[in-house]
Amino acid sequence: MKHACRHCGSPLDHQVIDLGHQPPSNAYLSSEQLAGPELTYPLRLLVCSECWLVQLPAHAAAADLFTPDYAYFSSTSTSWCAHAERFVAEAVERLTLGSQSHVVELASNDGYLLQYVQERGISCLGIEPTWATAEAARSKGIPTLERFFGLELAEKLDPADLVVANNVLAHVPDINDFLAGIARLLKPTGLASIECPHLLRLLQGNQFDTIYHEHYSYLSLQVVQRIAATAGLVVVDVEELSTHGGSLRLWLAPQAAGLESSASVRSMQLQEQAAGLETLGAWVDFQRRAEAAKNGLLRFLLQEQQVGRSVMGYGAAAKGNTLLNYAGVRFDLLPAVADRATSKQGKHLPGSHIPVISPEQLAERDPYTLLVLPWNLIEEVSKQWPGRRLATAIPDLRLFG
Repeated sequence: MKHACRHCGSPLDHQVIDLGHQPPSNAYLSSEQLAGPELTYPLRLLVCSECWLVQLPAHAAAADLFTPDYAYFSSTSTSWCAHAERFVAEAVERLTLGSQSHVVELASNDGYLLQYVQERGISCLGIEPTWATAEAARSKGIPTLERFFGLELAEKLDPADLVVANNVLAHVPDINDFLAGIARLLKPTGLASIECPHLLRLLQGNQFDTIYHEHYSYLSLQVVQRIAATAGLVVVDVEELSTHGGSLRLWLAPQAAGLESSASVRSMQLQEQAAGLETLGAWVDFQRRAEAAKNGLLRFLLQEQQVGRSVMGYGAAAKGNTLLNYAGVRFDLLPAVADRATSKQGKHLPGSHIPVISPEQLAERDPYTLLVLPWNLIEEVSKQWPGRRLATAIPDLRLFG
């Protein structure tokens, strides 16, 4: 089946990697659902050789992936909340935000970020399509609109001094409409801050596990610049972040504001060009490296089982589900995965059907090694489990402690 690029409409003829058929990575199952059929979709990454947007075809509609009982709550991660608090402090200073300002966050989840905006007496609005997380935000007193965002909705909202979109640009099937909505929502002097995992770090770090059906697009600075330009926006600054294995924070302004791009933008452009990111050659070895990481994980789990050392997972993250399903890991090799999110406890991972338990239950079972599936949080997990032997599988098998 032929697919077209979601930005420029060109035919998608070049495959980057094939991770087989997998269920949506956040479709956790109840015990009752284990007896029924489970829907899977192809997990094949393609690249457009015209605009160079790396993407997954929209096999599943956004409403089917971001369901009312969506299980990911941002506040579960203390380091992510600290990241949000730092950002708010920096943004307030950068934009001179005060009581007369208005901040809108897109995909605001459970209010993990807007709580810090509200603490400063600044008007804010969250837009979040999933009921469970939106309800959690509302319980904190944060005004939250339970909708998917796009141009049509933006036209009905009050203009914003700051629009925040953390880890959502990759999640929207109509990326052109989403950025057009941001352009419409911004005041003429406003700025948008967009954080997204950096495609360059994904490639360099063998981060194939961050590929899943909720991530429709995989973004570089240069690609975002092209798409933003069609919406009347310009990237005026960029920051490199350590979050999610390497992310970009892109600051966008209306083209009509006449702001010039910073030296950091040009520097990042040169980095991406030096890596050949907009060439097919950059992806030649990606499938082989993913297979090597998969095989390394399987060897480790089999060896540990053979010598009688128990291994359990920690962090029922979407990226972990991509890895486990690609590797074919089931509960015979990984009996359980612990997670702090009560929304996931008592359920089973999609595909592998490995049970999700609480950290307290994990401590009682006292495994020899914890396989940390959200490897980007290894420092946070190390502090939570001092003295424990930890392992990560990306970019390859590594042991800690």
